[in-house]
Amino acid sequence: MKSKIEAWEYNPSDDDQRLPHKYPSNRPVPLEHIHDLGILTWKLDVNDWENNPFLNKIKEERGYKYWEVATLARGVMEDYETKVKGFFQEHMHSQEEIRLILDGGGYWDIRDYDDNWIRFRVEKGDLIVLPPGMCHRFTLDVNDYIKALLIYTEVPARTQHERDDHSAARKSYVEKVLKNPLALHKKIAAAS
Repeated sequence: MKSKIEAWEYNPSDDDQRLPHKYPSNRPVPLEHIHDLGILTWKLDVNDWENNPFLNKIKEERGYKYWEVATLARGVMEDYETKVKGFFQEHMHSQEEIRLILDGGGYWDIRDYDDNWIRFRVEKGDLIVLPPGMCHRFTLDVNDYIKALLIYTEVPARTQHERDDHSAARKSYVEKVLKNPLALHKKIAAAS
């Protein structure tokens, strides 16, 4: 059930957003660093996700009560191009963003302590929880297809907000994670 998500510093080139955007000499980011930024990750067997005891345990422990399956692909999702562009605009949520990838793949870009982008890949079986107030964006990979279980603590709502450093969710995230002395100590130790 341990996650093996690969992460790296995002190379802001003019290449297609659906490409990996790695530097020519890749700059990997340890999974522990992703976790320090507040993201939770697991790897699950999704062939029978409805009856997966580990997923059910996570849902119960974290208070997840609602879910829906969404497929993002050309010809499947209405207004596909507009939605894909919207997901790739930097945004945040006032609640957790919880996704279990049932099929396909894509990339999340998240802001680091220094406000730089880190990219990580998700694929079938990855369960990801992004904390409220974390600035991020999402894109599909070159296969233009992902099927995911969207999980919620409250009645399903996919509300994203432009980055707002004055919002309660963002302020809380900055105080709990970005200004956390233990996290900053780890950042300094990693740099030396």
